[in-house]
Amino acid sequence: MDEKTAKFPREVRDRRRRARSREDYQDRRKDFRYEAEFPVTIYVGSGESERIYQGIAANISDGGLLLKNVEIPEGEDRLRLKFTIPDGTMPEEFLHGELTLEGRVRSVRPEEKAVGVAFEKKISEKLTRGSWRLLRGFAVFGLLVTLVFIFFIRLENIYFFWFDVPIFLYSLMVGFYLLSRFLFAALYRPPKPASFKPKATIVIPAYNEGPLIQETIRHAFEAAYPADRLQVIVVNDGSQDDTMVYLKKSRETYPELVIIDLEKNQGKRKALAAGAQAAAGEIIIFIDSDSLLAPNSLTYIMDAFSDPQVAAVCGHCEVANAWTNFLTRMQAVRYFIGFRILKAAESLFGSVTCLSGPFSAYRRSVIIPLLEPWVNQTFLGVQATFGDDRSLTNLILKQGYRVLYDERAKCSTVVPEKYGQFFRQQMRWKRSWFRESLIASRFMWRRQPLMSLSFYLGVLLPLLGPAVVFRALVYVPLFHHGTPLKYITGVFLMSTLMSSFYLFIKRSRLWIYGTPFCFFYMFVLIWQLPWAMLTFWQSHWGTRG
Repeated sequence: MDEKTAKFPREVRDRRRRARSREDYQDRRKDFRYEAEFPVTIYVGSGESERIYQGIAANISDGGLLLKNVEIPEGEDRLRLKFTIPDGTMPEEFLHGELTLEGRVRSVRPEEKAVGVAFEKKISEKLTRGSWRLLRGFAVFGLLVTLVFIFFIRLENIYFFWFDVPIFLYSLMVGFYLLSRFLFAALYRPPKPASFKPKATIVIPAYNEGPLIQETIRHAFEAAYPADRLQVIVVNDGSQDDTMVYLKKSRETYPELVIIDLEKNQGKRKALAAGAQAAAGEIIIFIDSDSLLAPNSLTYIMDAFSDPQVAAVCGHCEVANAWTNFLTRMQAVRYFIGFRILKAAESLFGSVTCLSGPFSAYRRSVIIPLLEPWVNQTFLGVQATFGDDRSLTNLILKQGYRVLYDERAKCSTVVPEKYGQFFRQQMRWKRSWFRESLIASRFMWRRQPLMSLSFYLGVLLPLLGPAVVFRALVYVPLFHHGTPLKYITGVFLMSTLMSSFYLFIKRSRLWIYGTPFCFFYMFVLIWQLPWAMLTFWQSHWGTRG
């Protein structure tokens, strides 16, 4: 990530956000404060006596902001504020153009020309009655219209089925698969709240992370979880930069931090395994070195483990640097669809097929016996290094345990901002998907029937995809003088369905980027899969470069 160009909400470090200030967490701030630097117009008084001042927002939360470079006359405690929050300053649901809010002065620091203001109505309350309501109505309309179009297209597929059996069969299977994902995702519910708070260990593998690792550690320690039941282990996997220096700095702040220093780079699997073997917790949580845990994420992810049949739970991952550029905006929608639709649909049957690396929790008694075959995995005689998350998930599913997803347990991660990095990441993911899908195909038929059918369709359709795209876009137009319009229309409708769902849940202006991502996938990324199948043995440790 380029710190100079990346756009993402930067939290203000706040003693009252820390979970450890009191055991019951009652003094914790309920709203995050974010660093800011944008102009605010301030109105004092009304009518002919109204005065206008200009200030700069130094930080902002859902409930208020801190103004700097402004002097409000003494005794004036009621203000009207007008401002526009720049993209990337706050989470995406708060970014909806110009806002006008009434506020009260809560603190004044004349020597700093700083004024703290509390909004009379939170930003979220105002948006609920305005932009959010409008966007959700638009999303529902988009969903209904798209479903009607898809219904009639599928009817046409059935009517003309015998004219082109392979294509219409593929089209029907795609329609069934995608619509079933949305249906199952709509039926999904997170695990029921429980008071289950076992000892937990967070394991963070680190390789050439530099100062960024400090933020990951801070978010881990300051999560709302009992301090005496939480252990944090960082495994330095032979970093060649100054990562170890920053780990030692973090230990000055958090003396209980456990550091395991591997002298040579051994790969992510061995780093995670070393941390797991040293873990004292009943639940072991793997997070990536750039994952930032939300405050209540640990409490939420533990709820499912009150069921002894649950062996692992995947958290929900969002894109931290979504507003950086066009590529990161597309990925924000893709991540949401991948978690809130695809993983939610699988979780309905207790069979999430990939416990994602950014944030997943495991029952220690289940994964410790699996570490040896996981670390030493080979495929067709080649050592398997990438795809550690899918590989471990397969080993757990094969044992017959339930594997769930919890949308409430959130973290954010940094995604590639450059196309070269992104393509390398996607190639690595496709290689591991192909390998692990072949392995899972041997036992997934034993899971719930609907889940089994969905799994095998989810493997078959991407494998056929490149051939179908080639036929629709190249073969038919060149040799049969046909048009790819129907295929393009189908892609557009499915992208509209995904974008509308994103808009309904997230209430974000980023919804529009779901459509270009679907076309980007269908016309660009889909061609990576054949190459990934032919070069599955190639790998390297990370995405950053």
